[in-house]
Amino acid sequence: MAKTSIITVQDIPISISVENDKDYICLTDMIKAKDGEFFISDWLRNKDTIEYVGTWESLYNPHFNYGEFTTIKNEAGSRAYRISVKDWVERTNAVGIIAKSGRYGGTYAYKDIAFNFGMWISPVFQLYVVREYQRLKEAESRPMLGEWNVKRVLSKVNYALHTDAVKDFVIPKIDIEQQKLYAYADEADLLNLALWGCTAKQWRDANPIHAKKGLNIRDTASINELVVLSNLESFNAELIKRDVDKSARYAYLREIAQSQLPRLNAIDAEKSFRAIKSIGVMDKN
Repeated sequence: MAKTSIITVQDIPISISVENDKDYICLTDMIKAKDGEFFISDWLRNKDTIEYVGTWESLYNPHFNYGEFTTIKNEAGSRAYRISVKDWVERTNAVGIIAKSGRYGGTYAYKDIAFNFGMWISPVFQLYVVREYQRLKEAESRPMLGEWNVKRVLSKVNYALHTDAVKDFVIPKIDIEQQKLYAYADEADLLNLALWGCTAKQWRDANPIHAKKGLNIRDTASINELVVLSNLESFNAELIKRDVDKSARYAYLREIAQSQLPRLNAIDAEKSFRAIKSIGVMDKN
């Protein structure tokens, strides 16, 4: 099964699939950033596009049908010219653009070609795509220092403390068995409200594109927000143990969130979690 990652560019989640050890970026996701009614075939009918993807194929694809490509290139740019991704692949044996089905289905292109597609959408958008892609690669190459590892550690450690407190001090007070099932989600939403001002459901309703991708409010949070969330989880666990009522706990948690997050953002605390460049031995002279 191909590995799939997601980057978020200007609030648009974009899937990246690894096929035969190469990164393919979802053009179907990217085109959502272009204003108006446009299709991937509109980009592909451009003569400059055909020359670019054809040159890429001739460099990296030994089975590329160069003769068919020449025919297509001569036709490209005319008013009547149209070609779909399917036709392009079938006629030329292209491998730089592929179609995927399933949960992360759509049209994908090798990263070089996807960056070219991003330029067609908008030069600014293309720069953001490249930046987020590079961040993903940096995190993957340095997992112990990357953002992904920070999120994993924070969510595992403090969430365990929080759920243990709910299990030991909240659940025993609930008589109705059905309500016990909602206790954990209820406490998690208390933290969501304190930090983000909305429940998990409200966030999903407001962000249907992210939700459709299987993302939740914490998946899309910044490292600074996750640091504050981690603090809120441990503090709320202690308040639960001390039998502080929910309204009072919310007031405390909201105050902490409003105090800590602006401070972390002001000092750019995320830099502390970014990959540290290796430092060479100092010159003794």
